[in-house]
Amino acid sequence: MTEGRIIKALSGFYYVKTGDEVYQCRGRGNFRKKKISPLVGDKVTYEAENPTDGYILSIGERRNELNRPPIANVDQAILVFSSLEPNFDDLLLDRFLVHIESHAINPLICITKLDLVNEEEKNMILAHADLYRRIGYTVLLTSSETGEGINVLRPFLDEHISVVAGQSGVGKSSLLNALDTTFNILTDSISSSLGRGKHTTRHVELLPVGTGYVADTPGFSSLEFSKIEADELAGCFREMDRLSSECKFRGCTHLTEPGCAVKAGLQDGTVSKSRYSHYKQFYDEIKSRKRRY
Repeated sequence: MTEGRIIKALSGFYYVKTGDEVYQCRGRGNFRKKKISPLVGDKVTYEAENPTDGYILSIGERRNELNRPPIANVDQAILVFSSLEPNFDDLLLDRFLVHIESHAINPLICITKLDLVNEEEKNMILAHADLYRRIGYTVLLTSSETGEGINVLRPFLDEHISVVAGQSGVGKSSLLNALDTTFNILTDSISSSLGRGKHTTRHVELLPVGTGYVADTPGFSSLEFSKIEADELAGCFREMDRLSSECKFRGCTHLTEPGCAVKAGLQDGTVSKSRYSHYKQFYDEIKSRKRRY
């Protein structure tokens, strides 16, 4: 048996890397019976008579895993959002952040396509970036066309497995191509009729960048809170999580209770109105999901 890491999954095959070699493998037959599905990022043991005929024998314990995109053992998530085409969407960004925070994965926010904005639009983007930085997130501003911010991003990727995720058409593939021109990842323009990008990435694959790996993943435009409970939601908002211990009542929902430190923070500007509004929207969504069950 040999140990390696799955770096790509495609059409029922898993490509396992050991050192500089990559072996094409299938999963063991009993994986399906046990409802075990290997994921990109998994550390595995396998045996292979040749580079194109191997079998995965076991899967190591996972530190974390995501469903959309399907990947395991992620160190950080690079959440890519465009300035324009499609327009910057802070509601969707907060949805992504909650999803990533709930898996205890460190997010890094990357706002792309700065070359498309005018001065007024750029000031709006800078204001958003400042808000999220004050909360405690790393925010990078980039342009794959001009190269702005690309070298600033590189050091964040070393020694990590990073997943690049975001709405379709925001420039994820272009960003990766800018990091390494040999990738030649297919990109496509925004659909003028739909106002969103076409899906140009069809599978999950770990790509080597510096001393780390970056996963190019299929784009998607929404995330359901299927595994997050209402009483866990505030813990996924960093500024609210910091204030929660100061609330008068344990288990405060930050909605109607007196003596709520989060609502006090809303008054003094510690908590932004937009973030609090998104919190309430997500809370109602989760409670509605519970009622349907």
